[in-house]
Amino acid sequence: MLKWNRMLVVLITLALVGALIVGCTPTEGNGEEEEPPAETVFISIATGGTGGVYYPLGGAMAKIFNENIDGANANAEATGASIANVQLVEDGDAQLALIQNDISYYALEGIEMYDDDEDGGGKGKQESLRGMATVYPETIQIVAHGDSGIESVEDMVGKKVAVGDIGSGTEANARQILAAHGITYDDIDPDYLSFAEAADNLRDGHVDAAFITAGFPTAAITEITQVSDVDIVPVAQDVIDALKVDYPFYTGVEIPAGTYRGQDDVINTVAVMAMLVVPADMDEELAYNMTKALFENLDVLAAAHDRGADLQLESALDGMSLPLHPGVQKYFDEVM
Repeated sequence: MLKWNRMLVVLITLALVGALIVGCTPTEGNGEEEEPPAETVFISIATGGTGGVYYPLGGAMAKIFNENIDGANANAEATGASIANVQLVEDGDAQLALIQNDISYYALEGIEMYDDDEDGGGKGKQESLRGMATVYPETIQIVAHGDSGIESVEDMVGKKVAVGDIGSGTEANARQILAAHGITYDDIDPDYLSFAEAADNLRDGHVDAAFITAGFPTAAITEITQVSDVDIVPVAQDVIDALKVDYPFYTGVEIPAGTYRGQDDVINTVAVMAMLVVPADMDEELAYNMTKALFENLDVLAAAHDRGADLQLESALDGMSLPLHPGVQKYFDEVM
C-alpha cells in the first residue's frame, strides 16, 4: 500500500511539473509565432520657430508617423527654418524638413546663397536633398506706403525699397521680380532689412515699399494697415508667366480682396512653396511609408493649422523644385 502511495505522489508531482513547463512556454497562437517588436525608427522633423507655421505642422506630422509607422519615434524640432534646415538634412541630423522651395532649389543648384564661387561665399551644391511634397504657398507680398505713390512695380524706380536681409530668400525674390520688370538695384534705393525691420520701417514711413515673403494674411502687414494706409502692389500676369519659366519654384497666386484693410481688389502676385524635404539616402521603404501615412491622415494636418489644409494630393507636386525620393515617387506612381 505504501508503495502505491509513493508511486501516486511521484505521478502527481510529474504532472504538476509538466503543467508548469507548458505554462511557461510561449504559445504560438494558431500555429504562428509572435512577431518581434519593430525596430525603432527615429524621425527628427526640422521645422522653424515655435511661433511660425512650420512648427505646429511638424508636430502634427510627428503624431501621424508615430501612430501609423511601426517603430516610429518622431519629434518636431524648432529650428532657424529653411536655410538652417538645409544644413540639418545635409548633416544627417533631420530625416524630414520644411524648407521653402526656392531655397531648396538654390541649394541643389549651388546658386544664390549657396554659390561657392570666389565672390559667392556659399557652401556650394547641397546634393542630399530630395523632395516629398509641396505644402502651401508663401506669397511674395509687395507692400507700398500709402504716401509713396507706388501702384506698380515700375513705380519703385527712384524709391527706397526694403528688399530683404542680405543672403535671404526674400532678397533673392525681390531681385528676381525687379529684374523681370527691367529694374536693377541701381534704379532704386535698396534697403537690406529683415522681415521685422521692413515692417517697422514701412509702418513708420522710413521706406516707400517692402518685399515680404509670408503666408497671407500676414500679421505684420495687418498691423501696419491699422495705423497706416498701404497698397498691395500687383505683379502683371505676363511677368508672372516669365518668372515661372525662368524659375521653376514660382507659382502664381491671388490675394483675395479684403485680405487687408483697404484692399478692395484681388491682387495677382507670385509665391514660393513651403515644401517637405527628405535626405537622398533615406531608406526607400521608410520614405514610402512616411508619404503614405501623411496623405492618408491629412485631417490631422488641417486640425493643427489652417495652412495644413493646403496639402492635397492633387497639388502636392506644384512648384516641386527637387527630384523626388524614389520611395516618394513609388507612392505617387501608385495613387496618381
